[in-house]
Amino acid sequence: MDSFIGVRFKKETAKRFQEFSRTHFKSHTEAMSSMLDFFFYNEISPKETFGPTGRTIEASLKKRINAVIAIMRDMEKTQTKPTVAMMELLFQNEDLTQNPSHSSMNFKEEKKEVRFKEKLNLNNEL
Repeated sequence: MDSFIGVRFKKETAKRFQEFSRTHFKSHTEAMSSMLDFFFYNEISPKETFGPTGRTIEASLKKRINAVIAIMRDMEKTQTKPTVAMMELLFQNEDLTQNPSHSSMNFKEEKKEVRFKEKLNLNNEL
């Protein structure tokens, strides 16, 4: 049987360790051994910080995603919708000109009206 040794901890720290140990390990010895192995094999100190946490990364990603959404909405309002509206108007006008009843009447009316007359310039012909 292994022998035990007493280590002194503050009461609050000892309670935190006991709760952690009970939830993740079978015994307190196994918990302490695993934690020490983790720091030893990964060559890190418990006092080091690993950088941004998952929550801070998630928050910054959400901000960037919201910014991209705002840019896309602005593009839709200022570029896409007006362009679609112009394209629809063009196609509506094209449909009217392709309709034979309307286009033949418009063409006949246009032939009757002469908007510009050719002007003879006698000075240029000499």
